[in-house]
Amino acid sequence: MLDQLYAALQHAVRAAVQQKFGLEHETIPLEKPPQVALGDAACPLPFELARRLKRSPRQITQELLDALPPIEGVERASLAGGGYLNFHFARGPVLLAMAHSAETPPAAASADAPKVIVEHTNINPNKAAHIGHLRNAALGDSFVRLLRFTGRRVEVQNYIDNTGVQVADVVVGLQHLEKKSLADVEALARQARPRLDHYCWGLYVRVTQFFEEDKARLALRAETLKAIEEGRGETARIAELVGATIVRCHLDTMQRLGVQYDVLPRESEILHLQFWDAAFELLKQRGAIELAATGKNAGCWVMRQAVAGDAEPADADTDDAKIIVRSNGTVTYVGKDIAYQLWKFGLLGRDFHYRRFYTYPDGHVAWMSALEDDPGAPRFGAGAGVYNVIDARQSYLQKIVFAGLAALGYTEQAARSVHFAYEMVGLSLRCARELGVELSEEDADGGQCEGVLHTHVARDLA
Repeated sequence: MLDQLYAALQHAVRAAVQQKFGLEHETIPLEKPPQVALGDAACPLPFELARRLKRSPRQITQELLDALPPIEGVERASLAGGGYLNFHFARGPVLLAMAHSAETPPAAASADAPKVIVEHTNINPNKAAHIGHLRNAALGDSFVRLLRFTGRRVEVQNYIDNTGVQVADVVVGLQHLEKKSLADVEALARQARPRLDHYCWGLYVRVTQFFEEDKARLALRAETLKAIEEGRGETARIAELVGATIVRCHLDTMQRLGVQYDVLPRESEILHLQFWDAAFELLKQRGAIELAATGKNAGCWVMRQAVAGDAEPADADTDDAKIIVRSNGTVTYVGKDIAYQLWKFGLLGRDFHYRRFYTYPDGHVAWMSALEDDPGAPRFGAGAGVYNVIDARQSYLQKIVFAGLAALGYTEQAARSVHFAYEMVGLSLRCARELGVELSEEDADGGQCEGVLHTHVARDLA
């Protein structure tokens, strides 16, 4: 398609040169402009003609613009710089034509080809998916499709943080605000409306207010988090039920968008199958972390490794971002993600067990990590390269994870760990109104409506 478009451009310029200046010019050079704003193709021919015609390149370009006929696939032509003839493509039609005329992709990768792992979506199973999660999934799924189109073997992972603070807060809400038992939560999980992911969204907001009203209540969060991580009692069973039910809701939502996953590794199995214990011992043995003895981080295990962009290695007593294990013994996101990244490359010498969790209409199965294997369970992980699709706010934490691999001596794998970062988008009041989102007076007065739009989109996708 692009070859045809470039040929049409060259034909049109050649005809314009003949018409305006009576010159035959067989070779019509085309270049890529240095900036997207300048166009999609640039013709420097006016500079060559200027020497022959003894006129300025800009005058020549202007005359050529007047003589150019309409060109299919070109939105407009313009004069740029000292006399470049630039072309701006009609991108929508051109991209659509490229998609329709795309060559047959290479044959599917063989089962023993090097595997690329792409991790994306990663929604905390404590409420419904919102527009930010959908954006992550769309970016990740598009990247997966591009890799597969080029013949790469790709494994799609969706990491489920089912033992984190967000899930703990919902459990606090169920047990301490609403006084619900496990049987009560089972009944909530079975009901069709509201779905549990939407029910827990409203509850999560109330729990946040519950903590803000009395900071002493945060002790409930810490107790609940520890019980969930240890798999202890009814608290852990409620967390398991809530997490699994909401993940199914998320997969239903993503299936409506055509997004599928191969495996859903869960944080609970990283802990219970002692992935973290193995990683923790490696980090201690190789001096990558140390126990802070004084200061606000006393009792915490903190990474000392210098991270790209740091002026110097961390101070174990002051650097919050590099805390790997908190003083109460719970593991931070960074710590568990180091263990997870090691597993992705097959560097822990152990694997999850897997159970069938979700079957798509086309028969594809999304497997979930488990404590025991289902019959016929495949193996996952052990990739040759890893892409983590996470927004740019997580850039520093991702660097810490990759630095953890390097500190353990896995420098090659650290280099093949890629953060697929994307920036955040602010949604304005005007945007919400154009999308037909109803706003309360409070939301409208705030001037930003991202949370409202999140809720609106999540409801529509339910």
